[in-house]
Amino acid sequence: MTFVQLIECRTRRFDEMDRLMDRWVEQTKGKRTATHALLGKDRADAEHVVEIVEFPSYEEAMRTSRLPETGKVFHELLALCEGAPTFTDLDVVRDERLFADTARRLFETLCAAGPLAPLDGLLAEDCHNHDPANERDTIGMDAIRREAEMWRGAFDFTFLVEDQIAQEDRVCTRWLWTGVQMGEFLGLPNTGRQVSMTGTTVHRFDAGGKIAEGWWQYDRLGLMSQLGALDELEK
Repeated sequence: MTFVQLIECRTRRFDEMDRLMDRWVEQTKGKRTATHALLGKDRADAEHVVEIVEFPSYEEAMRTSRLPETGKVFHELLALCEGAPTFTDLDVVRDERLFADTARRLFETLCAAGPLAPLDGLLAEDCHNHDPANERDTIGMDAIRREAEMWRGAFDFTFLVEDQIAQEDRVCTRWLWTGVQMGEFLGLPNTGRQVSMTGTTVHRFDAGGKIAEGWWQYDRLGLMSQLGALDELEK
């Protein structure tokens, strides 16, 4: 779970503190596990300074805090502050940017080489997929795996994520799918043809950050045409 630490202090030496943060970044390069850091001043009180540091997890944050370079910088930070800094430790329970990353990782996982990886880190157990091309919705991780295996057995394919928009608990992804037919697909024999289609998927995330529902829209008719399924109708 992503972890964020808020460090608040009062100082009249902000420029020195800013340079100190630069030195910490340089000295811990390749060692620290922080993924994002912000340093800001309160608009209503210029002596009130807040640093926000993001880590992949609490454990990774503790690894960074135990670095000798971090300890040295902390003592220098104390000298710049008026009074002791305060620390607030936060487990991130919702982050729209993380939702978009999870959606992207799902597309990457679906087309990755080798056996299909477990999806339990991405999907809720009772995930519900809506696909107008299917007679019934696909509900549950096992059913979604079977659907994915059907596509993987018929095509060697990749997804190219072209756009993502995140809002509250939903992420909309516009993608380009390209593949080569390697096996039977919906009764159509293997053609070996290279095919492509565009699509859009809207994912809804649960409170735990996993995909709970998906709405898929894509050009399956165009795909079937590329595979020759409509040749007789077009004559």
